[in-house]
Amino acid sequence: MYRLWPDPDPTPLDDAALTALYEPTGPGLRVNFVTSVDGAVEVEGLSKGLQNPADNRVFTLLRQFPDALLVGAGTLRQEGYGPVRLDGSRRAWRTGRGLDPYPRLVVASRRLDLDPTHLALAEAPVRPVILTCAAAPPDLRRSLATVADVLVYGDDEVDLGAAVAGLQARGMARILSEGGPHLMGSLTAADLVDEVCLTVSPLLAGPGAGRITAGPPSELRDLTIAHILYAEDAMLLRYVRT
Repeated sequence: MYRLWPDPDPTPLDDAALTALYEPTGPGLRVNFVTSVDGAVEVEGLSKGLQNPADNRVFTLLRQFPDALLVGAGTLRQEGYGPVRLDGSRRAWRTGRGLDPYPRLVVASRRLDLDPTHLALAEAPVRPVILTCAAAPPDLRRSLATVADVLVYGDDEVDLGAAVAGLQARGMARILSEGGPHLMGSLTAADLVDEVCLTVSPLLAGPGAGRITAGPPSELRDLTIAHILYAEDAMLLRYVRT
């Protein structure tokens, strides 16, 4: 993996250099996605078909930084999430900077259609958080409360603005969202996205697949490119809010 911009450098990026390129400078909400050249967010229903070694390397690295890892319930189920764990070196990096050894898994779910025995919840190294709304079934709230902190924000929909403020009030200042598209669309509409990390895989997926964002239209928001990396015909982009 090499840096194309700024300051093009053909020297392969080691872990220390890559960490310096992606380490956040402060609190905020970062989104990470992979897409095909023609904009597909998945192949046969999963993002796995778009991934490559460079993307997987950055995907793993980005989990080193946040206080909370935010995903939608559909993504948790469809992408086969397991417990959010980090290797010893990444845990040491975090604890050396005053962070908890693991980021806290946070799942957004309006309907609470989640299984409390799901491994990502039941075997999480730190108790997860589930964000929901008042209209969610009370029996499901009680069931999931056995394995996670169930927090209610909003009446009929999850109020993501209030939810993110609530997470930050609980000490989760740096949040990484891994999708899915509907969560991305809702975060954008609520003006909560501070940064987008995007891998463009050298693939044409053809028609049929959705984009990395979904939901009702929202206003445009300007971004600034922070860096461009290259690895085996894949482009790894980091954009930040202006």
